[in-house]
Order: sequence, then structure tokens, then C-alpha cells
Amino acid sequence: MRKLAMSTPPINIGISEEQRRAIADGLARTLADTYTLYLKTHNFHWNVTGPMFQTLHLMFEGQYNELALAVDAIAERIRALGFPAPGTYSEYAKLSSISETEGVPTADEMIALLVEGQEAVARTARTVFAVADEANDEPTADLLTQRLQIHEKNAWMLRSLLQ
Repeated sequence: MRKLAMSTPPINIGISEEQRRAIADGLARTLADTYTLYLKTHNFHWNVTGPMFQTLHLMFEGQYNELALAVDAIAERIRALGFPAPGTYSEYAKLSSISETEGVPTADEMIALLVEGQEAVARTARTVFAVADEANDEPTADLLTQRLQIHEKNAWMLRSLLQ
């Protein structure tokens, strides 16, 4: 018996390929920012010192664990839209709006840098809304809404430690 060659059916979810590509590109930037923030937060968790060590160590751990789950959700949405998700340091370096931090900053500097990182992810995620809304892409809009709530709350909580 001969096997029939099966071709992959085209993606037909009610969003044009052009719109899916634009959304996936925006999500790739969001993924890069999220992963870069994950690495920064994990680094700071390992290296924080000072009188607020225990508080910050635990706070940073909670945040990097949440970010680890977020990168998976964002990457899976990119895949559902029919595009490969970026997954290398070099791709993230090109796509991310968050720069790496060299050396080991003080605890207060770490907090300020993480506030900046949380807000950067929120800004990047927010830029994807227009094309997602135009395409009636509710799953992406829902994902972005969840991300914004978390990043804005984390920025507020971190910022409150500096006041």
C-alpha cells in the first residue's frame, strides 16, 4: 500500500497572513523583552545583597518564575499564528528594548532597573494592541492584557520599595 503525501493545510483562522505576521512580529519583540527581563531578574535574585536581601530575593524569585511561564505563553501564541518563535540570545538581543546590566548593581539599583524593565515590557506589549484589535485577534489581546496587568503591578510594587 502506498502512502499518500500529506501537505500541511493553510492557516485559516480568520486573520490574514499579513496581519498574523504583524502580530507575531510584535509578540516576538514582547517575547524578547520578557526573556531579557527574566534573565535580569534571575541574575538579580542570585546576586542581591544588603538589608533587604530576604525580601528582594523572594520577590525576584516570584517575578522570574512568572516570567518563565510568560515566555512560554507568548511563544506558543506566535506559533499558533503560524510563525516561528525566536529562541536564541542573538535574536533576543536584536529584538529587545531592554539592555543587559553589566556587573552587580546595588539592591536599590537592581530595583530601579527592574522597574524600567517591567515598564519596557508593558510599552512593547502595548504596541501590539492596534494590529491585534484591527484583526479581531482576541486571544492575543487577552494575552497582552494579562501581561500588562502583571508588568504594571510589578513596576508599582518595585517602585514602592524605593520611596
